[in-house]
Amino acid sequence: MPVLDPSLLDLPALLVSISTFPVTARPQAGLSFAPYVFEIYITEGTTRYLTTFYGEFPAPESHVVGPCEIRREPFTQTDLIIGNRVWMDANLNHVQDAWEQGVGGVCVNLYNENLDLLQHTSTDSNGYYGFNVSAGKYFVAIAKPAGTEFSQKNVGDEEKDSDVDQTSGWTDAVDVTFTLLNLDVGLIQIDQPLPTSELPPAFVGPVRSGRLVYADIAGFFKDSCLIYAYASAEVLVELPRCYFVDHNIQGGGYMLEIDQLKRLAFERRKPGAAGEYASNIFSTTPPDGGIPASQLHVYIAWLNQSGWTYDLLSESYWRYVDDGSADTAGFLHPEIDRLTGRQLQFENVIVLFAQHDVISPTNLDIHLERGRTGKAILFRDGLTYNIRWSTKGGSPIKFQYENGELFPLKPGHTWVSVVTPLTAVTEQEPGEWLLQFSQPPGAK
Repeated sequence: MPVLDPSLLDLPALLVSISTFPVTARPQAGLSFAPYVFEIYITEGTTRYLTTFYGEFPAPESHVVGPCEIRREPFTQTDLIIGNRVWMDANLNHVQDAWEQGVGGVCVNLYNENLDLLQHTSTDSNGYYGFNVSAGKYFVAIAKPAGTEFSQKNVGDEEKDSDVDQTSGWTDAVDVTFTLLNLDVGLIQIDQPLPTSELPPAFVGPVRSGRLVYADIAGFFKDSCLIYAYASAEVLVELPRCYFVDHNIQGGGYMLEIDQLKRLAFERRKPGAAGEYASNIFSTTPPDGGIPASQLHVYIAWLNQSGWTYDLLSESYWRYVDDGSADTAGFLHPEIDRLTGRQLQFENVIVLFAQHDVISPTNLDIHLERGRTGKAILFRDGLTYNIRWSTKGGSPIKFQYENGELFPLKPGHTWVSVVTPLTAVTEQEPGEWLLQFSQPPGAK
């Protein structure tokens, strides 16, 4: 995907070990800014995230929110659809750029050609909205949030420009004969944003200790900087040493200042490095052969469950987690980014099967080192595919067809859950999949 500042592609990837337990670590800060998140099993029923920051730095967000309740449920299609996204036109070019954020809680109304109100909805936390409609002519009307104006209408690319009148907030009459997901609405912020003192703290984390597999993942990203909170002696000797943080912080771990993250990246800057992480291919068109996959429930342990639900409007999977409580085990709620308050949405979710060797009851060696291959399952576009992973040459890790050709990922963010080879991923109901983690023998 395009980035706001291409010069940042000359900076190496920053890999940050982020905790999920204790549950006071949640919500974590920065996950939505990571093009790759690797979820690793660390024994005792718990997992940890190794986030990969590249191409942009995480930042606390002062975002505009509309007056309606933010839509919390993924969209369900029952007919033809019209809609798409309300976004903040930060650079005032009247075009929706890849890095510009959506606006949640915006009120959206649907009218027929006689101007009768038919339906009402609101945007989700990332700005998406939609209506189920039969064939016919319709108008969509947007109520702009306080402190905003509408972007200029119809400046060019129909997939990226704004489609409502700057004065009324209404679209032209839309003749619907097929699903139409390009009714975008650009907003321009005219009031001053929140002062820095009222923003979320500018940290990522909580940062926790290193694990053996981090050395392998760091190898995927040349010259990367691995950031973690110390490690046990047998692990520490194997890990690259870029930056340590304090290991003795209660409540989930140390929070790393974003300014420090930036300093570490610029210290390792290598001009001309852009493209060194380009071993995979990407396509907006889903490949043939996919099986429907609207949901994936991930069962690591009774008190460690999560899930993904596909949303047709954003064309991504929404992430959900439990709260680690015995009283509510298996009941999931949206996982948000502490920096933005938005629900995590990832375009690719990959289940990667790799050998887990038990070094000690609480220490695993997960084999993702160079020269390895293995099986994986990809979820994208509401479909699932059996694929393979490979660390044979190139970086980062590559995803392939069975014949070794590169398998196209969807442009956007990728979540990789690393599991044992005996972990089962099965379809429970049409389109609804369950991952049941199989713990390596001898692990605590």
